[in-house]
Amino acid sequence: MAEEDYGCFVDWTQMGDLANSSGPSKLDVKDPLELKKLARQGHWAKNHKLRAQVYQQLIKAIPCRTVTPDAEVYRDLMGDSTGKKASSVIPLPDFVDGSAVPHYCLKADAVTTVHRVISCLAGQFPDISHCPALPAITALLLHFSADEAQCFENISRLLACNEPGRRLVDQTFLAYESSCMTFGDLANKYCPAAHKLIVATAQDVVEVYSGWQRWVLGDLPFSHVARVLDVFLVEGYKVLYRVALALLKFYRKQKAGAGAGAQPSEGQKQDSAEVKAEIQAFVKAIGSSITPDKLLEKAFSIRLFSRKEITLLQLANEKSLQQKGITVKQKSLRRNVQLALNPDTFSSEVVSAKEMRDIWSWIPERFALCEPQLLFTTSTHGCSLNRFYAHVEGYEPTLLLIRTCEADVCGAFLSTDWEERKRGGNKLSFFGTGECFVFRLKPEMERYEWVVIRHPELASSIKAQSSEDPAEDEAATDRQSSDDNSLPVERPAADPSNRLSPFLSARHFNLNSRNTSMFMAGNVDSIIVGGGEGNALYIDGELNHGRTARCTTFDNPPLCSTESFQVALLEVWGFQDAMASDR
Repeated sequence: MAEEDYGCFVDWTQMGDLANSSGPSKLDVKDPLELKKLARQGHWAKNHKLRAQVYQQLIKAIPCRTVTPDAEVYRDLMGDSTGKKASSVIPLPDFVDGSAVPHYCLKADAVTTVHRVISCLAGQFPDISHCPALPAITALLLHFSADEAQCFENISRLLACNEPGRRLVDQTFLAYESSCMTFGDLANKYCPAAHKLIVATAQDVVEVYSGWQRWVLGDLPFSHVARVLDVFLVEGYKVLYRVALALLKFYRKQKAGAGAGAQPSEGQKQDSAEVKAEIQAFVKAIGSSITPDKLLEKAFSIRLFSRKEITLLQLANEKSLQQKGITVKQKSLRRNVQLALNPDTFSSEVVSAKEMRDIWSWIPERFALCEPQLLFTTSTHGCSLNRFYAHVEGYEPTLLLIRTCEADVCGAFLSTDWEERKRGGNKLSFFGTGECFVFRLKPEMERYEWVVIRHPELASSIKAQSSEDPAEDEAATDRQSSDDNSLPVERPAADPSNRLSPFLSARHFNLNSRNTSMFMAGNVDSIIVGGGEGNALYIDGELNHGRTARCTTFDNPPLCSTESFQVALLEVWGFQDAMASDR
């Protein structure tokens, strides 16, 4: 097939250097790992015909539903459009949510062709209810299709993919919204400086992150997004997360270079739409400062979890939305931290509303729609560990806040119901998940996550220390002195690929107890957060005295100015469903 057959929709005058094909002209590689390597290197990026042929090969290899509409179905429904110009533009369906068709160096009438293809897809895939990325994906693949029927077939295969665990295109509002929440979680974990900038400058962080897919599929210049598509068709959906996180990192760097490092005060925050527009403008102009290779290099330098674990996080976020009854788009859906933390009604004797908002920006995204609910405070309920348990059991997660008599403020986000401690009987038992973290607000603000999140390479060395005999491992744990109140180093399952994401709550997944035994502990005499060589927090049974030290779990320094302290006030907050409270 002649090369121009793959470029009949392209305006070659806009393609710049890409208009001149160079490099290899054929590809015989079948090995998935080799394909992955070549895709990241841009092996076929300089030859339009080869790129088109590779795309056809990759898309035809996608496992699909038995009945998947193909090019012949399109020709039967829409007629043979070869050499014809569409007489009018067919409106895009509502499920694209107002997303326009990016021009991507296409001819003017090719945009009309994209409308025709999407209109036909809407008829063949009636289950699609929300798919803002479809115009961009269709415009991209039209670039590398011999005719619009072939483009239709390629998109159909992406939409009909039925390989277990493989995600290509969001097709429901639930999937799309949970992907935005998942991106927020990932930004919080892997781009802390950029996330902190967004929290400091935007009134609604969730609203800003709702545009993450658009940054990649819509705003990126064609030369950049085509390189992303090279890798996306080989590696799947997680590539989009990586590239969007890289864009967020570059945006923060640009803002810092422009002297925008100073954080605005509470009343000076920008409207979220303005921040979204700034990021979009930066992404659209990225070609002047960052090459496609540099963008991908940054994207793949971010140490993320596997596709399986990102999928589990996505499922957890979907479940959270389903429990709130959010499965279709609602005009007034988005609630930000500022709305969840109403300064007129929020009252704490330990932290201010602004400090609580800062803490709220650290919590997993699926709890962003929740309001803080005071469960226990020593000023009202007294200094009794029994009353502490009575008031906090049945709530998951919870937030522990402590103010010392020296005016230090510290605390912990605790992922699991304190009732779990009863599984160990009278022994000091350890439980929780890697979502737990500890922090201090005064004298200075800092958060300390599970050490394995910040240093994934520790997982292999931890594994090497574990015994091959599970009974021996359990016996070693039982032999630990309760007086020491420290925890053994975590020992993951034999296959690291089977480790569940540290973001996930025990409510959603049944985790191996040895993988979740180092985060929080409690008995009739004390409560403990963090272990291994010491405890991040230890509070005695009268809730009067405490200790803090470095621990292996969070690799934190002491959280207070003195390692031993007296508790002035202790509060525990739960997470109330704000959506349910409005009904």
